[in-house]
Amino acid sequence: MATPLRIASVNVNGIRAAYRNGMGAWLDARGVDILALQEVRAETEHVTELLGDEWSVLHDAATAKGRAGVALASRGAATIHRVELGAPDFDSAGRWLEADFEVGGRIVTVVSAYVHSGEAGTPKQVEKYKFLDAMQARLPELAAHNELSVVMGDLNVGHRTLDIKNWKGNVKRAGFLPEERAYFDRILGAERDADYNAGAGLGWVDLGRRAAGEVDGPYTWWSARGQAFDNDTGWRIDYQLATPALAASVTSYTVDRAASYSERWSDHAPVVVDYSI
Repeated sequence: MATPLRIASVNVNGIRAAYRNGMGAWLDARGVDILALQEVRAETEHVTELLGDEWSVLHDAATAKGRAGVALASRGAATIHRVELGAPDFDSAGRWLEADFEVGGRIVTVVSAYVHSGEAGTPKQVEKYKFLDAMQARLPELAAHNELSVVMGDLNVGHRTLDIKNWKGNVKRAGFLPEERAYFDRILGAERDADYNAGAGLGWVDLGRRAAGEVDGPYTWWSARGQAFDNDTGWRIDYQLATPALAASVTSYTVDRAASYSERWSDHAPVVVDYSI
């Protein structure tokens, strides 16, 4: 008999601020089994205190306090976890956290990832490419490690024109640069490939695009400028990327967009996926 598994991922933009603005109520009502967080921007004790005793927490803080930070919280403890990504001299702290979880007699590998935002033509963009290089190199290793693997989080790249409302005005901005989007072509296959998102590239599946189809969005992040949220002028930069075997087990995909601007507790919306393991 299959075991249901609900995994949610969200950039909380500071977990303490998110809880002050209503994250706890959302989490209490959502029935999540594994929760992947990005941009935690807190110490481990803050995370465990806010989530409560019912959660087992893994947290990798950034080298610089108050920056980045990724976490995985689960109803049951992970069997093993890893945080290193890339070359030894590359600082990936607070941006990559892998863990193996036992679910229904199987092992599911979950990664919470927070890719740099970058800035075109600056050293920040160089660091972003270093991270994307390391991530691209790690993905085949992950798939070889476990056929039931998923990488999720704020990956800070809109892969296709469908993923950004105002894409024409952003082709020279970090997050939609051709060089960045090419990484996703290599991971998922290019849009022109017959088997795009179904075995092309490195073989990973973009669960959001598979669920939504060839439509705009659904977006997961909105700028605070103007009325971007109210007008749904957003970016889809939060993903769950799964191996084909795990993708085949998906029963539901949802972006938990807040009902109104005042009800948001982060500038990102949670991505919630139900699996049957």
